[in-house]
Formats: sequence, C-alpha cells, structure tokens
Amino acid sequence: MRTAAALLAVSAGAIVASWAWLGTPVEMPQAPLGVGDKLDCISYAPFRGDQSPFGPEVPVDPRQIDEDLAQLKEITDCVRTYSVDHGLDRIPEIARRHGFKVMQGLWLSSLPDQSRTQIQTTIALARQFPDVIQNVIVGNEVLLRGEMSAPDLSSTIREVKAQVPMPVTYGDVWEFWLRYREVAAAVDFVTIHVLPYWEDFPIPASAAARHVDAIRRQVAAAFPDKEILIGEFGWPSAGRMREGALPSPANQARALQEVLALAKREQYRLNVIEAYDQPWKRQLEGAVGGHWGLFDAYRRKPKFDWGIAVSNHPAWQSQAAAGVALALLVFGAGMAASKLQPAPGTGLLIAANAAVSGTLIGWTIETVPVESLTIGDWMRALSWTAVAVLAPIAGGAAIASNTRMPSFARLLGRPPDRVSGPLAFILGAVLVAITVLALQSALGLVFDPRYRDFPYTALTGALFPFLLMITSRPRLKRVVPGAESVAAAILALSAIVILFNETPSNWQALWFCAALTALALILVTVRDVPD
Repeated sequence: MRTAAALLAVSAGAIVASWAWLGTPVEMPQAPLGVGDKLDCISYAPFRGDQSPFGPEVPVDPRQIDEDLAQLKEITDCVRTYSVDHGLDRIPEIARRHGFKVMQGLWLSSLPDQSRTQIQTTIALARQFPDVIQNVIVGNEVLLRGEMSAPDLSSTIREVKAQVPMPVTYGDVWEFWLRYREVAAAVDFVTIHVLPYWEDFPIPASAAARHVDAIRRQVAAAFPDKEILIGEFGWPSAGRMREGALPSPANQARALQEVLALAKREQYRLNVIEAYDQPWKRQLEGAVGGHWGLFDAYRRKPKFDWGIAVSNHPAWQSQAAAGVALALLVFGAGMAASKLQPAPGTGLLIAANAAVSGTLIGWTIETVPVESLTIGDWMRALSWTAVAVLAPIAGGAAIASNTRMPSFARLLGRPPDRVSGPLAFILGAVLVAITVLALQSALGLVFDPRYRDFPYTALTGALFPFLLMITSRPRLKRVVPGAESVAAAILALSAIVILFNETPSNWQALWFCAALTALALILVTVRDVPD
C-alpha cells in the first residue's frame, strides 16, 4: 500500500506539474495602443448563441446590438458590417446613439433578388445616416466564392457609388484584387483581407506582422493611385493547426498586437476581425471559424488585455484536478483488480498509465465545446472523451490482473466463441470504439481535411494503456488476421497521407499520426492465447 500511495503521489505530481507548465502565461509585446487610443475599426455581427444568418429571416433583438456597442465603445469608435438582413439594418441607428461610425457592408451573392434587396436597403441607409456611415462596402469576397464575375461586380459598385454620398469600396482577399485588377477602377479605395492563418501556405503567428507588411506593400505597388485599407486582419484563438499556423489565445494576442503596432508605426488603417466569437461560423469553417473574436461568444468577456501575458490554458488548475481524479480511479481499479497485491513492476505501469491519461484528459475535455456544434459533433466529441476515461481505468485493472486483450472476433463472434469475463469484454469493447473513432477521424482528414480537427489528446490518452499492455506482456500466438489487420492498414496508410498533406511543421498532425501508428501496432499485436 505504501508503494502504491507513493506512486500515486508521483503520478499526481506529474499531472499537476504538466498543467502548471501548460498554463504558464506567455509574455506579450508592449501594448500597441496608448492611453486613450482605440482600434481604427472592428468587424461586428450581433449573433449570439444559436443565432445565425442562416435560415428564415429572424431579426436580432436591437437590445443585443445596443449592449454590444456600449461595450465596444471602450475599444473603438467604428464597426464594420457585412449585411443588412436579420435586423442588421438597425446598426446605423443604434450606432448613432453611441457615437459610432459604420463601415456599412452589403452582401452580394449568386442570388440576384437577395442581392438587389441588399443594394436597395443599403442605399436607403446611406442616405438616412450620412453622418454615421463613413463608407459603403459593396460585397464581401464574392469573387473568392466565385458567385459573381468581375465585370458584374464593377457595374454593381458603380451603381451604388452613383447613389450614395460617401466613398465606396469592395472587400476581398488580397490575391483576388491582384487577379481582377479592373475592379480597382470602380472603387474609391481598395479594401484587402490579409488572414495569415488562411493563406494557401499558412503563416505562423510569429511571422504575421511581416506577412501583412509585405502584402500591403505589394498591393500598394499594384494600385499606386488608391488608398489601401486592410479590411480584415485577425487570428483565431482555438481550432485546428494549419502547417505552422497554430490557433491559440497567446498567438491571437501576439499577432494582433504586433500587427496593430505595425499599422500605427506605418500610419495606415486596419480593421480587426472580429469583435465577438461567432459560433455559427463553425458550420462554414470548422471549429476555428467560431473563435476569431476579441470577446468570447457567450460571456462577452475580453480574451486578453493589451501588453499583458496570456495563458493558453487559463483554467489549468481545474484541468489538473480532473487529471488527478482520473489517476485516483486508475489506481483504484488496479488495486481492486489485484486484490491489493499488485505484482512487482505492475505499479510502475499503472503509474505511467495514470500520469499520461490524467494529463491528457483535461486537454480532451477542453476541446469538447470548441469542436462541437451539431448533435453529431457533440456525440463524437463525447465519445472520444468517454474512451479517454474508460480506457485507462480498464487498462489499470487489466495490467494489475494480467488480463489480456481479446480479438475482435472473440468480442463480436458467436456466443460459444466469445470472450468470458467482464473486464476482458470491456477492454475489447473500448478498443473497438477507439478503432472506429480513429478510422472516422483519419479518413475524414484524408479525404476532407480542411476544416477537421485532430483528436490527438483523446486518442493518445485512450490508446496508451493498450500500448503498455502489449509492451509488457510475453509474445502471444498469432491468430488469423481479421478486422484488426484491415483497420491497422487503413490507419497506417492514413497517417502517411495526413502527414504529407499537413507537413511536418504541423505538430498536431505529427502527434495524431504517431498515435494512429501506435494504434495500428496495437491492433496487429492483439492475440488470444499464450504461445
């Protein structure tokens, strides 16, 4: 018992120390805004919770807009909008009461009737609120989406320009301005979007400022007679990694502060995307789409303060506590299975199992609300969490009692051939669940990877006890290859494809591919009887 208690203490200490390191705040550069300084402008959409611009026309409660603008007044005097439906046409009126200027957007698409409504409503607003609307942005990334031709877009811009008293522009990713240069002749100034995370060759947060500066200079050289407004720059605080571009709270704070400092130094205008996280964008861009805001979606709290160190895991104490709780369950299961008399060396394996799974479970739980939008998302994320909890507990009991993993055939076969004993059955069922979840994730990342996340912590925490079991047991007799061999081959091939697609600079992909390979190894070493 003393040895078990000592090993438990070591495991708990390792979990807490790991989380204390993960939660250490990252130092930030000097605040880019001085006392009294504000952002030039910020993209704003008032949708909260389950609200979205999709589906039936349900206007947003104007009180939401009023509350948001009252809060945003502390950091800016300007908001950029993108549409006038779903109650967003009330923004200029409410903005006037708060002393805001508005970069008024209208949404162009491949649907002519809806585009015409947007145009007419925006023209009416521009005439009604000329003291509030400082410019009109005719369309947003409609060339990028391929929903309108450049000649038709230019014609629409000129139509709006002839009917409003303020400057008119169009917003799109910088490459499309260079591809369709004729559009520049129709606008009063050029509005480019520079989003290093979404570049075809993603840019790390550390290089975001250099990238923005280089792109702005390139576009300015292409249009020397036009002012260049950076209409969108931002960085996500959560979501999947793209090559070396990692979404995180610290990277969001760093990228924004360095680019804002650059804009201030070079004296050009920049609009930040965006004010509040928009959960509905996850339908379009995956988990990362809902985490571009300076304020979170639900509590409307700022994610960081300018110039102040930022933690990527601010709730690390709770995550460490969850890990220690899991470690207690792992040790409890092991001690119960061995009847308080574990074999020599078994305690070290249980301690390793508890330390690794206990460290990773807090990370796994953290990703559940980030990656879950639909019922299917929640079911998948909660399933990963379930196996990440059950596997180390069952694994601890199996290691202590020398219980072997059954083959899939013995778990799912005919009753006379099925495995006996509840622990062996649980082990087999958990391994089947891990395999199914891993196959679904791996194949998704092979065939449709752009918006999919890497469940690397959940997979590692779930498979680690099985890895301990196959490395600590004597070699067993080979059985006829079956479902395990097929699954292992698919996982191994998927790991190669994913790593090729994501490049070695993506450590999330590297970790996930290593875990897939380890799972493949576990599957091909599943045996039924000793040699």
